[in-house]
Amino acid sequence: MGLEAKLTGDGYLTTTLDAIIAWARRSSVWPMPMGISCCAIEMMSAVDPKYDMSRFGSEVMRFTPRQCDLMIVAGTVTYKMAHVVRRIYDQMPDPKWVIAMGACTSSGGMYRSYNVVQGIDQFLPVDVYTAGCPPRPENLINAVMQIQKKIDQSKARDWQDKKALDLELK
Repeated sequence: MGLEAKLTGDGYLTTTLDAIIAWARRSSVWPMPMGISCCAIEMMSAVDPKYDMSRFGSEVMRFTPRQCDLMIVAGTVTYKMAHVVRRIYDQMPDPKWVIAMGACTSSGGMYRSYNVVQGIDQFLPVDVYTAGCPPRPENLINAVMQIQKKIDQSKARDWQDKKALDLELK
């Protein structure tokens, strides 16, 4: 009735390589959870049965950066911890994306002190900011959906061209 009927007989299916690669990347975004403080509880609840982030292909939370392509930084980042977060980000394979989850991650939140980073965009390229203190699980799922839209709009070799440009600038 559906796709099977179109593929049998004289039917055919056409697409581009970029569309297939974007579909595969979008459907299997594996997050690297960086649960540093209270936002981590909301990040954990986003994968429970009530919110079910697995509907978007993101239920596999890996705790090794070499298997992840999405870093979710959830919580207050201190300058001492910033080096660790950056090192883990650098170990992730390209292409990779970052979600800044919560007010403390995005802007330092209520902590205006010498040891708190006032926004992780000072040392990481952030793709999506999630508002709230702490943000609701729906906000995180919305951020993952925005990352998926960003993946859909990218070409298969965009990240390679960016890497080549970075090497030329050095």
